[in-house]
Amino acid sequence: MPAGGARLIVILGGLAAFGPLAIDMYLPAFPAMVRDLATEPAAVQRTLAAFFAGMGLGQLAYGPLADRLGRRPPLFLGLSLFTLASAGAALAQEVGWLSWLRLAQGLGGCAGMVVARAVVRDLTEGPATIRMMSQLMLVMGIAPILAPSLGSALLAVAGWRAIFWALAAYGAALILAVALALPESLPPARRRRDGPLAVLGVYAALLADRRFLGNALAGGLATAGMFAYIAASPFVFMDLHGLSPRGYGLLFGLNALGIMAVAQLNARLARRVPAERALAAVQAAMAGAGALLLAAVLAGIAGFALTAGLVLVFVAGIGAASPLAAGLAMAPHGRAAGSASALLGALQFGLGALAGWLTGALQDGTALPMALVMALCAAAGLLARVALAR
Repeated sequence: MPAGGARLIVILGGLAAFGPLAIDMYLPAFPAMVRDLATEPAAVQRTLAAFFAGMGLGQLAYGPLADRLGRRPPLFLGLSLFTLASAGAALAQEVGWLSWLRLAQGLGGCAGMVVARAVVRDLTEGPATIRMMSQLMLVMGIAPILAPSLGSALLAVAGWRAIFWALAAYGAALILAVALALPESLPPARRRRDGPLAVLGVYAALLADRRFLGNALAGGLATAGMFAYIAASPFVFMDLHGLSPRGYGLLFGLNALGIMAVAQLNARLARRVPAERALAAVQAAMAGAGALLLAAVLAGIAGFALTAGLVLVFVAGIGAASPLAAGLAMAPHGRAAGSASALLGALQFGLGALAGWLTGALQDGTALPMALVMALCAAAGLLARVALAR
């Protein structure tokens, strides 16, 4: 592990956790936001899609900036934008403005995810990259465990706006942590001097690399399946299965514990099991869980225990699928680690936004849309890796 490893993991994990925190904290507040903003559920759900869009698009800009300017300047820019947008969201009086501010939150928060992966690639190689990315998943896994419960507590005590004030405080705290404790990992001699056309050329070369694209799609589609679960789970578990907001938060936390457990196992096995073999096994397990969930819903036997159990298997797989796919995709691209990291993230959140939209568009009052999109994403990710990356 690099010097100051534990502190570095905590800071990078905190940067990579912007997505889970900004998504999961406000899920329990959806009904309250509908009432307070005098709008409809679909409009509040669109604020989630706006955040996904910002997270996907912003990464394409931060990657080349991080390769050209170093890791810290784009990070400070993104953290500042996230903090200001969070404060604005807390003051929003209309759902349309809230959607724009959520877009800005995504455009800012994604800088942390891009830079965290790029710093790992700057400092490590091969199995060490897989181990360090798995350790980031452990730190990130704390966010989905705490976020829904924290959001529910803030909602009960101070209303939904307090959730966005808390996110603003989180962004400000990370600005301070980066300023004091995160050194620059990309020396000037290794920085790129690409113009706009050259940046597009880097992205084109990455997309033309079958190994990169196959692994990026494997990780991105797995994450998209999880986003389908995130978008549909409040309805499936609270409306269909009768869970309270607190019970939903506990279930959400259990799935996050699954991610952490699998990430820990993946880190321990990184030296002994080839990454390609490990990713194939995890994808097969996720595809199997998705297919069984879909079959159970179609057969009318998807009770709470079966649904929750199969979702747990699927979501826990992210703890290995994400770091394995990212490590394999970025391994040959140390010279353009920022751009490679950005493209990985853009694919993840772009596919996630598509999965969330499709889940909402297919909404029919049952768990079928969630099960169908999860199964499709897992199967497509498996096929993409086999067809492109092997």
